[in-house]
Amino acid sequence: MRTWRSNRRTFLAVCLLIAIGLIVSSRLGLLRPIESIAASPLNFISGIFNRITLAVSGSVGDLADIETLRARNADLEEALIQFQGELVELREVASDYQRLAELLDYTSIATNQEQITANVIANADPNNLLRTIVIDRGARDGIAVGMPVVTKQGLLGRILNVTANAARVLLITDPTSSISGRLQTTRAEGTVIGQLSGDLNMTFIPLSASVQEGDLVITSGLGGNLPPDIVIGQITSRRQFEFELYQEAVVRSLNNFDTLEIVLVITNFQPVDLSVFENPADTGATP
Repeated sequence: MRTWRSNRRTFLAVCLLIAIGLIVSSRLGLLRPIESIAASPLNFISGIFNRITLAVSGSVGDLADIETLRARNADLEEALIQFQGELVELREVASDYQRLAELLDYTSIATNQEQITANVIANADPNNLLRTIVIDRGARDGIAVGMPVVTKQGLLGRILNVTANAARVLLITDPTSSISGRLQTTRAEGTVIGQLSGDLNMTFIPLSASVQEGDLVITSGLGGNLPPDIVIGQITSRRQFEFELYQEAVVRSLNNFDTLEIVLVITNFQPVDLSVFENPADTGATP
């Protein structure tokens, strides 16, 4: 037992002396070659551990950044949806303002007319035999059959049917629509008839009349069905058949009938029924 304790003390003393010797040698620089050789693998292993540590730290940081970006992206998407909704509303307001401003321009020019604005609640149905639209104004608003319906670009049609709070408008492009018109430049008169193609055909134009592309066609007021001087459309081409006693011209309306939203109804015009003058009464007539 004493021998083991003595050997242990001797071993500790030797180890202590060796440690002191190594420290002193290292301070004196005697162990630099050995330290350089031993440090190379240690530095390599240390570098591996450092890279692993940096990679793990970077991955953790990237995951945190990804979560932050996801949350930020969700916030931006929500804000974008809100802004898009507001943008749509602002565009609609601007569009309505533009249309109302155009109608206001028309009303300021047509001082002899009384108008009421109306919203289009049903567009023309291509499958319907009649080309008509429906507006949200009716008898309660003073709307009556035969009243003209216009926009700033010109004539749309006439009131065909009326209910208490709605009315149906027969468009000038309907084949049953016939309007007395005249050329604005030469004052030559003719009849403007709707076509299935959506264009208008002006017929019965005198042969002596000059018809040019781009001429405006306006209502003449003849027949008493419409007030005069409302724009119907613009001449796009003319034709004259052999042996015919009149000319014809294709007229394009300035209105886009597929995008109608707000229109004007001229309420102070009442169509005149001229049929009473076709068969004069026999009372007081000279045989």
